[in-house]
Amino acid sequence: MNHQQALTKYIASFVAELIHAGVKDVVVSPGSRSTPIAMIMAEHPDLRLHIHVDERSAAFFALGMAKASRNPTVLLCTSGTAAANYFPAIAEANLSRVPLIVVTADRPHELRDVGAPQAMDQVNLYGKHVKWFVEMSHPEGSIEMLRYTRTVASRAVATALSSPAGPVHLNFPLREPLVPDLTSETLFVMAERENGYVHIEQGHLSLNAHQLHLIADELNKCTNGLIVCGEMESPAFAEAVTKLAEKLQYPIIADPLSQLRSGKHKFVHIIDSYDTFLRNEDAVNHLTPDVIIRFGAMPISKAFSLFMKKNEQATQYVIDGGEGWRDPSLLTFNMIYCDEVQFCDSLLPLLNENQDTLFVEKWQQINEITKAALFRIKENESLSEGRLFNELVELLPDGATLFVGNSMPIRDVDTFFYNNAKSIRIMANRGANGIDGIISSALGAGTVHKPMYLVLGDLTFFHDLNGLIASKLYNIDLRVIVINNNGGGIFSFLPQASHPKHFERLFGTPLDLDFEPAVSMYGGTFSRVSSWLEFTSSFEQNLAINGLSVIEIPTKRAENLQEHRNLWDYVSREISRNLPGEC
Repeated sequence: MNHQQALTKYIASFVAELIHAGVKDVVVSPGSRSTPIAMIMAEHPDLRLHIHVDERSAAFFALGMAKASRNPTVLLCTSGTAAANYFPAIAEANLSRVPLIVVTADRPHELRDVGAPQAMDQVNLYGKHVKWFVEMSHPEGSIEMLRYTRTVASRAVATALSSPAGPVHLNFPLREPLVPDLTSETLFVMAERENGYVHIEQGHLSLNAHQLHLIADELNKCTNGLIVCGEMESPAFAEAVTKLAEKLQYPIIADPLSQLRSGKHKFVHIIDSYDTFLRNEDAVNHLTPDVIIRFGAMPISKAFSLFMKKNEQATQYVIDGGEGWRDPSLLTFNMIYCDEVQFCDSLLPLLNENQDTLFVEKWQQINEITKAALFRIKENESLSEGRLFNELVELLPDGATLFVGNSMPIRDVDTFFYNNAKSIRIMANRGANGIDGIISSALGAGTVHKPMYLVLGDLTFFHDLNGLIASKLYNIDLRVIVINNNGGGIFSFLPQASHPKHFERLFGTPLDLDFEPAVSMYGGTFSRVSSWLEFTSSFEQNLAINGLSVIEIPTKRAENLQEHRNLWDYVSREISRNLPGEC
């Protein structure tokens, strides 16, 4: 068997096994060394190829796709700095538990560390940011090596999916010539095991009956309990956790990424304005829990994090279906490794009906006082960042997905996006919390979920402008709302804002950019609004537009800061005025 035949069989076996294991999508960045893998992937009829020239954007595009589909997406690039450009998205995937299979082509061993072009050390390139690294063998056509490459493919998919999900990295050293032989009619057939080489079953972590009874016995003693839900992606979780809250009569702190603020489940126990009222000392003192049950990542809210620290005496259970350690406050009493939905369902029949509803009613009362006060933002006719998300609750169509940029937008979602029955999925890159790759991530997710909306700031939009090309190339519908306050709005809320000497140059960073020509270059439509009436009109018009549409909302950082402070002060006064006298 010559080199071309061995190369072709080896790579074709690998690709075939990826498809057998459930992979449907691959994002390819063009390059020379990855030629045989790219050509063979393009040949497979069951694999969807997405070509993306910029590797950094490509990686975030794949991240968004995998995040939305909950299925591994494959990334493929050539050797050298192309692979290094994947790093930000890989770090995000690792921290936010998104399954990616990163395939990098590499120089063969004899061309490493000898000054060969486009060669760098790619062995363990991503370090601890990936769950598994494999330095693949040089392609061979023997039956043993075809079994090897198929086994690695299947293991890669299973490892990426196993809880906690995350990225894996396979590095392929390839010798020239690189062009495979695609003439064979049995390119992807392996007669020995035609339905795939190895099938890997995925299980869920669970507790035994004794463990469940111990937890139930403790919870049955506690009437003042709190359920906390951070970012969660299981479609069945909302129904399971709301039933648990109803049995225990515990309020639910629902982070916007918990997927609990929208949907067809019951909302009676879901608290959605805690980020505002937990800034009030009277409210904090009024709402002391004895026990806290937490699911998912830590919520976004800084006010809630401080509330947790103040209540460090509360018995705290963290339920994690992936054997991770998400406890930045270091307050956990009990780390429980169990599938979150299974935990709720298994615990439910062991619990007594809690007849004492006083504690949950306190949370509900303060939540309603706060929401009524926050609706004052509607009185401000000028364009404002907080009111935008209040408007979106009404304007977004049922079944929409809202991808939210980091810094201020995700925090304003937390404050102003209230409970609704529309089944709106909210997504964000909250693993590493970066502003890079947000457009690309939303476009990747937009291949799975429609309609897709993206809200982000001007710095975040600028940071990933080249990601817009995917909308043009693949006709992906993306409706973007850019909050343009000409700089980094979140820094106005941070301590460095009280040091004005270098603030604007170091943190405000105004760009003074007109985004309309850039949007036009990528074939999108652009509108800049100056009133809420114009915004509503543009939003409704864009519902009928295919492809890329961008609405820019100009705001002012100083006014945004003052509006938030005025609202917080007003809400605080309303809470203190309306709470019972024992506060």
